[in-house]
Parts: sequence; structure tokens; C-alpha cells
Amino acid sequence: MTRTWPEKLATDEGVLAWEFLDFLRETAVLKVDGLTRDQAAAAPIATSPKLTALGLLKHLTAVERYWLCIAGAGLDLPSLWQGDPDPSWYLEDDDTPAALIQAYREEWANAEALKKLDPNATAADGERTVRWILAHVAQETARHVGHLDLLRELADGQTGE
Repeated sequence: MTRTWPEKLATDEGVLAWEFLDFLRETAVLKVDGLTRDQAAAAPIATSPKLTALGLLKHLTAVERYWLCIAGAGLDLPSLWQGDPDPSWYLEDDDTPAALIQAYREEWANAEALKKLDPNATAADGERTVRWILAHVAQETARHVGHLDLLRELADGQTGE
């Protein structure tokens, strides 16, 4: 797995936004890849008992499904946020690092439909632009990558950029 920094002399804002999201996605995967299931399912922060590396990856998959695929591109896919509280944080027995990394990557493929739309266009939900949705998902992913940095360091001491 390799991450590629976005083009430093970028001139196309839309391409740059997607490159940064791709960079953040790969960073999230790298933070979970190599952990055992027990390490990735651990919730080491007492005040946040649902905050696990696997839960974060499931949540990021649900974020992409809803915002990029459903609200943004209008794809006819089921939401992964069915229920209250948000079930994307809860782990099932078959939620392993490999399985959730694969599910997350599969959601990236679904989100390709949004790349085909004009960033200034109104998204499928009719409430915001495609540009807004992409920026929202990038900021949400970046925030959770920060959580994953901490969880990875607590799990096995690995740090990185």
C-alpha cells in the first residue's frame, strides 16, 4: 500500500480535492492495516468506549456511502446508517481489519460516480453542491485519521505522518 501526496503545483481545484481525499483514505487504511483484530477492536480511551480503529473504518465507509454515493451522486444504495444511535460504530464478529479495509475500498469504487459530476452542480440531495459534499467528506476523513493516529500508537506504538 502506498500513499501519494497530491500534486504540489496543482492547478485544478477539483482534481486536488480528490487527490487529498485519496491520500487521507490511504492513510486511514495504513493506520488499521497490520493490526490484529483484538488490537483494532480495542477501545483504549475510557471516555470514548465505542472509539476503535475498526469502528472508525466502518464509520468512514458509512460516511462515504451516504455523502458521496447517496446524497452526492444519487446512487440507489442502502444507507449504512440505519438506526439510532449510528450503528456504523458497532462491531460484528466478522469485522476484521482485512474485511473492513476491503469494504472501505469497495466504497471508494462506488464514489467514483461523484467524480463525473461538475463540482459546482447541485448534488443529488438538492441541498448542497458536489464541491461542498467532497469538502465535507475530506474534513470528516481527516478528523478521523487523527483519531486513528492515536489508536494505532496506543495499539502497537507505531507512529507516522
